[in-house]
Amino acid sequence: MNNVLTCIDGSAISRPVCDAGSWASQRLGVTLKLLHVLDKSEYPASKDLSGNIGLGSREHLLEELVALDEQRSRVALEHGKYMLEDAAKRAEEKGATDVARLQRHGDLLETLLELEENTRLLVMGRLGQGHEAAAHTVGSHLESVVRAMHRPILIAVPEFTKPQSVMIAYDGSATAQKALEMVAASPLLESLPCHLVMVDGDSDERRQQLEHAKAKLKDAGFAVTTATLKGEVADALITYQRDNQLDLIVMGAYGHSRIRQFFVGSNTTRMISMSDVPLLLLR
Repeated sequence: MNNVLTCIDGSAISRPVCDAGSWASQRLGVTLKLLHVLDKSEYPASKDLSGNIGLGSREHLLEELVALDEQRSRVALEHGKYMLEDAAKRAEEKGATDVARLQRHGDLLETLLELEENTRLLVMGRLGQGHEAAAHTVGSHLESVVRAMHRPILIAVPEFTKPQSVMIAYDGSATAQKALEMVAASPLLESLPCHLVMVDGDSDERRQQLEHAKAKLKDAGFAVTTATLKGEVADALITYQRDNQLDLIVMGAYGHSRIRQFFVGSNTTRMISMSDVPLLLLR
């Protein structure tokens, strides 16, 4: 796991995605790998159009269609190379010193799963091409990736600044405990002021869980503020983050519902769509 894999696609959010990847790679001390995938569904590598025009059509029309399709793919690939060059230049201007570029023609999720073994952190935008008018839309690619990947995922939003503070959403579960241990052991968030937040944490058992989690983070060198909130989980967490002007939200990407296949959990979905700051999802 020796790189921060960062996905760009030419949409407006590619710039904050690049900035987030550059920041993360420097914090972790690993390679920033910029990835552009030319979607095979939009730009097929080769296409048989022999059945697309009815009987009696002239052969030269088929040849022209094939030639146009090939030209479109070539232009898209060339455009992708320029995007990667620009992204690499931006990342270096932001302080990244070890930057690699990778372009693939195929399916995004298949490519990410193929690269997963050597990926320490995946960085993606909340939305991509086709969703730029809807600021709080969750892109369809992101949904599939969060369901399938087993690496931490940093989700960038339209504005990115280097985080100076972090909020960790904690629910006391075994999975949340594992996520907490990941945070404590990683240099990514090291030394950042941390707010450890639990919703509906007013029972003795929940307070004890919160104090135990606080102690673990303090042992790892974090300055920790704890808070217990009431209300609907996503709304309460987002309100707390905004009221305290925290720069990054950390939470587990999991859910306990039987409709989990829709995403990874309804609270995860809502947090991603509602947040104005980046989210770090831990699997």
